[in-house]
Amino acid sequence: MTTDIAVASRAGAARWAVLVAYALLAACTQLLWLTYAAVDTRSASALHVSVALVGDLAAVFPLAYIILALPTGRLLDTRFGQALGLGALLTGGGALVRVVSPESFAWQMFGQVVIACGQPLVLNSINKVAARHFAPHERATAISVGTAALFVGILAAVLMAGPLFDAGGLALLLWVEAIAAVVAAVLMLVSLRIPAASPDDPSAAVSLRWLLEDRFMWLLAALVFIGMGTYNAVATWLQPILSSFGEGDAAGALIAALTFAGILGAAVLPNAAARAGRRRLVLLSALVVAAVAFVAVAAVHNVIWLGVWMFAAGFVLLAALPVVLEWSEVHAGPERQGAAVGFLLLAGNLGGLILVLVIQPVIGSPYLALGLLAVIALLGLPVVLRLPARTSAV
Repeated sequence: MTTDIAVASRAGAARWAVLVAYALLAACTQLLWLTYAAVDTRSASALHVSVALVGDLAAVFPLAYIILALPTGRLLDTRFGQALGLGALLTGGGALVRVVSPESFAWQMFGQVVIACGQPLVLNSINKVAARHFAPHERATAISVGTAALFVGILAAVLMAGPLFDAGGLALLLWVEAIAAVVAAVLMLVSLRIPAASPDDPSAAVSLRWLLEDRFMWLLAALVFIGMGTYNAVATWLQPILSSFGEGDAAGALIAALTFAGILGAAVLPNAAARAGRRRLVLLSALVVAAVAFVAVAAVHNVIWLGVWMFAAGFVLLAALPVVLEWSEVHAGPERQGAAVGFLLLAGNLGGLILVLVIQPVIGSPYLALGLLAVIALLGLPVVLRLPARTSAV
């Protein structure tokens, strides 16, 4: 009996070690993606290029994801360990490429392309990591941790860039991020040697054709399109919108509050929704609260008021992503999880590109921009209402 308890304890510790390694790697993909975003003008000066070209260093990521999402999802379903290992190597390797010449735009772009090619292999793995190492009743928690790590990476990129650039310029920023990425990649490669508690059968993986006919997955994809697209649009355009109200300087702190709230929401809501079988309620609440928040921001321009509503919107809107991912894990089954997550995050990246462009023409009218954001959120209501109201509790 004592031996059995010891073995179970080691297995329990091992699965959390795998999840921590994965979460660190996932966070690093976001950290590396947004390296230059918070210091774009200073990066442009250091690299001797325009701010627009610095923006391209981040823009390559959603473009690569759109191209690679489904092929990498399929690869994860058939050769999980090799695929995630390759993602780890590309993430760490791309970060090292960037430090070869910190003042060369060409080397920075090369490194970003390498990292961007590895990102789908890492992020599309989230459901499979949960399914391979955690019992069904624990998978919502595991997916929540993996998803919250993405928001942690985004927040770290926003908060770290300025102080590190002040302390040692772009070179120091790149080196610190490279060390973090290499450590995360090594930990992930080591953790891949830990046997899965519930290994999937690669021979049972099916073609991608099932996605074309799966109405449920298309409904989830539409919600991810709206959710991720709305977040990207807010992160991109909040500063010019608030500048029209005389509060442009508060935009950075408000986006940080939005993202931090998302970390908290992702840690709490998905597991509660899965246990109660009320996933649709969380998704419905996310859309309604987001729409109300945009109207509230348009109505009153006090910074504290803005912060309260950005926090509320982030808490439910960003938590919707792990809820959707966990629901897709239950629906798709172990043989299709890589493709399922790839399909959903493909939709999210498309939303991030398209909704940013949709809002851009009306930025000169802040009330119209905020109203359009509210309408976009409400467009998700007919979609979410077509999902089951109650699901089996986990």
